[in-house]
Amino acid sequence: MPALVLLGRKWLIGSDDMVFPALFEILVRVIWLVLISMVCNRYYSWTFNCSYGGVFVRAYLIGMLAVLSLVVCVLTLLVNRSAQGAIWDTDARKMVGPLLIIKILLIGPEIAMNALGTVWAFTEYIKCDNEEFTETAIEVVVLFNWALFALTVFGLVLLLDPVGSTKLNDGQSDTTVDTLRHKKVTRVWVRRFRWLFCWIMRDEHSHEAFSQVAGLFSNLFRGTDITPTDFIAGCILLRVKQKRECREQRRLALIAEQRYKCTSDVKELFMDKPSWMCLKKAQHYMKISMASYGWMFVIYRHCCTGIFKLFPKFVCCSCFRAKPTIVKGDNCCLCNFAAVRHMSHLPSKDILYSSFRNHIFELPFCVLADHKTCSILISIRGSLSLRDIFTDLVATPEKLHFEGVPPGSLAHKGMLSSAKYIKKELEDYGVLDKAFAMHPDYGLVLAGHSLGAGTSVLLAFMLRPKYPNVKVYAFACPGGMVSRELAKLSEEFVMTVGVGDDLVMRVGIDSVEDLRSNMLHVLHACRLPKYRIFLNGFGYAFFGVPSRDLESTWKSDRIRTPVFSPKDRPLLSNGPSTSFDIAPNYINQEVFSRRFCKTRLYMPGHILHITRKKKTKEERKAAKKLKVLNGDDFEMRWATPEDFNEMRIMPKMLLDHLPENVLKTLDAVLECQQTEIGLDVAEITII
Repeated sequence: MPALVLLGRKWLIGSDDMVFPALFEILVRVIWLVLISMVCNRYYSWTFNCSYGGVFVRAYLIGMLAVLSLVVCVLTLLVNRSAQGAIWDTDARKMVGPLLIIKILLIGPEIAMNALGTVWAFTEYIKCDNEEFTETAIEVVVLFNWALFALTVFGLVLLLDPVGSTKLNDGQSDTTVDTLRHKKVTRVWVRRFRWLFCWIMRDEHSHEAFSQVAGLFSNLFRGTDITPTDFIAGCILLRVKQKRECREQRRLALIAEQRYKCTSDVKELFMDKPSWMCLKKAQHYMKISMASYGWMFVIYRHCCTGIFKLFPKFVCCSCFRAKPTIVKGDNCCLCNFAAVRHMSHLPSKDILYSSFRNHIFELPFCVLADHKTCSILISIRGSLSLRDIFTDLVATPEKLHFEGVPPGSLAHKGMLSSAKYIKKELEDYGVLDKAFAMHPDYGLVLAGHSLGAGTSVLLAFMLRPKYPNVKVYAFACPGGMVSRELAKLSEEFVMTVGVGDDLVMRVGIDSVEDLRSNMLHVLHACRLPKYRIFLNGFGYAFFGVPSRDLESTWKSDRIRTPVFSPKDRPLLSNGPSTSFDIAPNYINQEVFSRRFCKTRLYMPGHILHITRKKKTKEERKAAKKLKVLNGDDFEMRWATPEDFNEMRIMPKMLLDHLPENVLKTLDAVLECQQTEIGLDVAEITII
């Protein structure tokens, strides 16, 4: 950081990104140099006996030795210079640019020598008697050289910043130039999406989704000049920073007030909650909601035996046969429908409606009659495809205009569009009317995981005027979903369950923008070169963050955080402000106060957060030997939406989001407390 400017163009790399690529190329070049040296030692004297072209062979051997030796020397200097200084200390690496130019100029002689080697190895123009070792060595070097050239060209195309080479008109204000650059970056992102995800362009809403996601990506790092490797290094540093802050908080006993609210006693936790808000019911609905993930999820969970579990439930040639229920978007053998039957343990007649159509803003879902809980259950699938990811990323707030919703309420646009689609499908086919005609005494329940959880909540708001007793069980619900008033209202009918360090529960536009600002400041405060950060990151992944790194990583004794104006503070950290050194001039100071949207969105419902207990080293070793989850390993508390405003870089932030891990955690907690509020699964009823 900042991005490297070379030959009048900007590249998506920094001057400190050359260490590992150059080391890898040095290794390859040294191997080639040894092979050429061996060939030259054994074969050079024979070249004088060639009937034709001996001078060309000698020129190739000597030329390759000279070029390879020069390249290795340049690469060694490049490694040395690129490893100098911290991430922000670009002056310490000012020689990287000239060295790269020398390296690029050496490509010309390399191509010439390699062409000569190709003529020798693969044609009859040079007539020399080659021994087997010489012929094999030259062929290998020539082929790998051409492969390296192709890889170099591909890397140059991949790393070229198309916006960095665009010349804006002189005499324009900084604001105008920044706006023009933002528009150009947005167009570049749209073009990338169209090329990379060309099959999605057939979707009705693809252009709208691409445009909004491109605008979000462009705005997030607008004016930062950050490179992809800076982002990775920033995540590693944020992990160290957050662990240091957590240690300092425990040392100062600032979280003691929160910790006593945690408990492992389920009965105590749900003592003052309504009867429908029950952990066993949540476990039951989590099992059924996983069924909406379809046959791919069954294969994922049972790699070897999954197909045999589904095979008895396949409906062969269903395209030409009457279907047992309404099934949309499935294949000819109804594989997804078979997966729903397998995971829900329900017969076909109790699966009232299934849609597996998957486009942007259109999620697969199922409507089931659950006789154990006397409920009609709508199970909505979470993210499983690239289309779902684009639905997640269309995260701009949109107003809700439904009965019973506070005026001015806002919600995640992608999930709101998905909820509207599902509501329309239910109305067009009269699914709920038919379901309650068959089971008039049943209640309505919505359940889903991740994207499906957020969509379930918004769909419940739409259905409440007609079904006022609707209940929602949301698992690993995304953080940036609804405005604060709507989140408060949802506590009447929504129970949200989250596990551990789940990243998705903290994701929102505002939290990502806060992450960007924090990342820029930890990069500025770090005193280690980038290659050291990456090496440390590998060590952290296997052995954790050692205590010495919590102190030795930073330039000063205090990690600096930005000061924001009062009007920006509600969108940022709730903690007290501290002073910090101004970032270098090539970072636009507007980045730290700029907001993509003006309203923060929150997680809905009563939030049950299940976390792992802090253990000693001996306790952790004993738990590893058991290799099973134990209910005593967890503690629970009722959290607030504000507790998930900050994104945290944690080792299990992705694993804790997976649906099977959420279910395993619920199973482990309930296994130790089988008498939760005196109910058994078979006795659960929806009130």
